[in-house]
Amino acid sequence: MASSHIQKNHGRLGGNHLTQEETVSAAGRAGFVARGVVYVLIGVLAIRIAFGAGGGEADREGALAEVAGKPFGIAVLWALAVGFGCMAVWRGIAAVRGRGRDGKVTARVMNGGRAVFYASVCWGTAAFATGDRGSGGDAKSRDWTRTALQLPYGQQLVGAGGCVLIGVGVGIAVRAAMRRFLRRLDLSSTPTGTRHVVTALGVGGGVARGMVGAAAGIFVLVAAIRFDPQQAKGVDATLRSFAGTPAGPWLLVAVAIGLMLFGAFSFASARWRRM
Repeated sequence: MASSHIQKNHGRLGGNHLTQEETVSAAGRAGFVARGVVYVLIGVLAIRIAFGAGGGEADREGALAEVAGKPFGIAVLWALAVGFGCMAVWRGIAAVRGRGRDGKVTARVMNGGRAVFYASVCWGTAAFATGDRGSGGDAKSRDWTRTALQLPYGQQLVGAGGCVLIGVGVGIAVRAAMRRFLRRLDLSSTPTGTRHVVTALGVGGGVARGMVGAAAGIFVLVAAIRFDPQQAKGVDATLRSFAGTPAGPWLLVAVAIGLMLFGAFSFASARWRRM
């Protein structure tokens, strides 16, 4: 009798535990969807810029402004804010709980940093939805760089930050090219064609994302070397700089398509990511 009662309680506890796991997974998947929407829109805005057909900024603020101008745009903005909040929660839980590949100290610290980042993105998106648009990404980058340069050893700090951004960008691109992301996806039950498509999205999107990050880091490093905060660039100005290379606007188009691929890969992650 007692044994039966214990088994029933264990079953209920197991069911509750499963529900908690499903809730956490759903939060992470919602976050990937929100990330995908923003990256696709940034890519679209960058393509418009490449062909001289767009006046908006090709960054997160520009993407949110694009959403806000559509029917039901404010409702979509709030949905994105919720998605980014869910991503922050999921990353935070991964940092605290630390299971599997996320159990290493480095992985837990990175997940903690990502949780803070997505919490700030959630806050910024919610503020945008309420009408507090603030300054663009480029202006924020210059302001942060100016403030940092005024600190003791500010030039060295900004230079180190630029080097970190370059390293992170190169690392993202290299890991994408090596297809490291496949370790975190469960594609075992998908058709071969689907696996090839998801792999292509991850490689192309990750390389483009890494290029943008590394380029932004270079501009921060130049700002430190020249002690000139005006040299720092946000995502929009970094993307526009690709059009000023010998490849002309076509390099910007290629990078823009890559960012759209990364957005599509985020949707794939929402579906097949191991949570």
